[in-house]
Amino acid sequence: MTSLSIKAIESGEAPSPVGPYNQAILAAGWLYCSGQIALNPSTGEMVGDGDVEKETHQVLKNLLAVLKAAEADASNIVRTTIFLANLNDFNKVNKIYSEIFKDKVSPARACVEVSALPKGGLVEIDCVAWLG
Repeated sequence: MTSLSIKAIESGEAPSPVGPYNQAILAAGWLYCSGQIALNPSTGEMVGDGDVEKETHQVLKNLLAVLKAAEADASNIVRTTIFLANLNDFNKVNKIYSEIFKDKVSPARACVEVSALPKGGLVEIDCVAWLG
């Protein structure tokens, strides 16, 4: 029986995890990115002052930084999950989210409303990407 090679992926251009997990894990050609919230990677403070659009831009910037550290980009993403503190923000988030997949195949996705997110965030996004 062979063991699976698992590698932690870290980017200084994305915020450090707020718990006992990695920004992403690379396993057998699959990249599993942890959820990103709107933290400024330099200060560790939330961005956006309660503006879901500003938060979404920061969340995606953080997620793309993690992908870049794994030598990937948005075109490698096959699945995302969007967590919203308020589902009424769906259209605002969706408009910004769609910008990163312009001229690319949009990944499969789920979007759910949750009762709360870390640090009082309004949006969190995670993804799975294929690097093989």
